[in-house]
Amino acid sequence: MAYYPRVADSVLSELLGGMGAVLIEGPRASGKTSTALQQSASSIRLDRSPELVQLAELSPDELLRGYTPHLVDEWQLAPTLWNAMRQEIDERQKRGQFILSGSAMPYDDVTRHSGAGRFGRLRMRTMSLAESRASSAEVSLSGLASGARVQATSPLTYRDLAEQAVRGGWPGLLDAATRQAIVFNRSYVDDLCETEIMGATGIRHNPEHLRRLIESVSRNISAEATLKSLSADISGNSDHLDRKTVSNYMDGLRQVFGLDELPAWSVSLRSRSRLRTSPKLHLADPALACAALGIGVDRLARDPEYFGQVFESMVVRDLRALASVEFGRVYHYRDNTGLEIDAIIEYPEDGKWGACEVKLGSSKIPDVERNLLKLRNERVDLDKLGEPSFLAVITGTEYAYTLPSGVHVIPLGVLGQ
Repeated sequence: MAYYPRVADSVLSELLGGMGAVLIEGPRASGKTSTALQQSASSIRLDRSPELVQLAELSPDELLRGYTPHLVDEWQLAPTLWNAMRQEIDERQKRGQFILSGSAMPYDDVTRHSGAGRFGRLRMRTMSLAESRASSAEVSLSGLASGARVQATSPLTYRDLAEQAVRGGWPGLLDAATRQAIVFNRSYVDDLCETEIMGATGIRHNPEHLRRLIESVSRNISAEATLKSLSADISGNSDHLDRKTVSNYMDGLRQVFGLDELPAWSVSLRSRSRLRTSPKLHLADPALACAALGIGVDRLARDPEYFGQVFESMVVRDLRALASVEFGRVYHYRDNTGLEIDAIIEYPEDGKWGACEVKLGSSKIPDVERNLLKLRNERVDLDKLGEPSFLAVITGTEYAYTLPSGVHVIPLGVLGQ
């Protein structure tokens, strides 16, 4: 299969130019290895033989030899390589020496030990619609700050979006039929419950309990949920799961990047409102939520309320990918007055920021336009933060345009880098 360029390509290149090594992390099958191989000059895959893992323990230097950048794939199978690589970087005093890729954090997360000044970090996720070429990418996210009005027509219908949601953004499924993609996603959920989390954590979990947790997260996709509410949701009449157990299971999902929560925005306010700090729940790909609940294209299309939750998760996935080219980070906003904004994008390099609301249809656009303007005009301390570079409503509709207020209406099917 031909390689589809990823937003991460330019980020990886930039990090290699400034750091001794780059650590690429993300869920299994999200394309980390393929992306790393585009820029590596030599490579070794630790998951191909247990002998390589043993060699890493006995003689790690042997695995670090090769033309640079040298890729060590699934490095978490031999965590001792972290310190060996760190020492090698110090001795060589050169940039762009190594790429590490991993689909899980090691048992004892050695990456918490100092890699400052040596290791850059790159989080890869599944493909955005722009990367998979499902979106026309006519409207540039980075270009919204120019203040120009937007105009474009999405090639994706309502049902097309439902199909994209159920298929997911896995690079290996670009040429697969939708039925094959559904089978893959169901198998992915099975593997998370049966083997992936146990393999990463070394702790034997109850697969059925894990499955019920993933189903609960899927029902609460794009929403906030407490350990208490998740525990109540997945506990049966005679099979109660306490909050500590749920917390351990959530940690296991995070360790294999199956859970990808959206943190709350921390910002200076000029009103007396108080910020809420709970993250919103998202999985590695929105398609996993559909797979966990047994939802296919037709059923999703007939349930606009749940489709709206899944669509928001798709938008968050795409914004995270598209914003990463400028090292942007995505958050959500909620305060105690009930004002919510689905996505806040911060660009740390120049202090720019933008805000996006997400609506599958068009009927609520006037309401979310008011929310965006209220955030700018009444909530955020603009003296400290500066004016937003853009305000936008990301929709599942057909046409992109700019409202008289300056708020952009942008179908996800036209959004690009």
